[in-house]
Amino acid sequence: MSESPARVAIVTGAARGIGAATALRLAADGFAVAVLDLDESSTAGTVQAIEAAGGRALGVGADVGDAEQVQAAVDRIAAELGPPVVLVNNAGVTRDNMLFKMTDADWDLVMHVHLRGSFLMTRACQKHMVDAKWGRVVNLSSTSALGNRGQANYATAKAGLQGFTKTLAIELGKFGVTANAIAPGFIQTEMTRATAERIGRDWEEYVAERAAAIPVARAGVPEDIAHTVSFFVSEGAGFVSGQVVYVAGGPRT
Repeated sequence: MSESPARVAIVTGAARGIGAATALRLAADGFAVAVLDLDESSTAGTVQAIEAAGGRALGVGADVGDAEQVQAAVDRIAAELGPPVVLVNNAGVTRDNMLFKMTDADWDLVMHVHLRGSFLMTRACQKHMVDAKWGRVVNLSSTSALGNRGQANYATAKAGLQGFTKTLAIELGKFGVTANAIAPGFIQTEMTRATAERIGRDWEEYVAERAAAIPVARAGVPEDIAHTVSFFVSEGAGFVSGQVVYVAGGPRT
């Protein structure tokens, strides 16, 4: 008897950081993984790592906030890997500034990637999930959703993703599709390293200072988030939907 083909997962912003770790973890869990990022060439490292470990991956370039690019990307993934039934909306950018210095462009870009991007990707993928009568959507929020100085745009987008998640759970639940959100705390990535540089802090000192304020007494790593994604998309998590889990080393709500 031939094996059924692997379920297909899409991870956005998967060239590096949390997205790359998540793509690798889902491949290890047995999914065929579409590694999506703004620049297709940047996905090569993640794709190669998955393939070296015996998995199946496809690198795809798209601006998640552009409807035509999103539809073309999802159509290509469906044709080359199979219909996507798992979507991890991880792509993100920061344009931090205090409110009085924040430009229209700073605001619009963050909304474009986080909110419009998650909406467009989910809208394009949901048909495949509904047809399969099984699906998983995981949205990456942040502890910044609770408010964070200098991040009016990012905090608003991340809070919005929580409302988006809960609505998806209500609308898609009857089709066997769950939707959940993960709100990471301080995770060591290129993005947080750039934050340290922007505020003029030594990276090692910055990490140590942040870790000291975390109950489990360490900073997070991308694999911490990937592990939580793995749970949410598992068969056993089918009765968990509309939830926001703070993966932050301690209570944040």
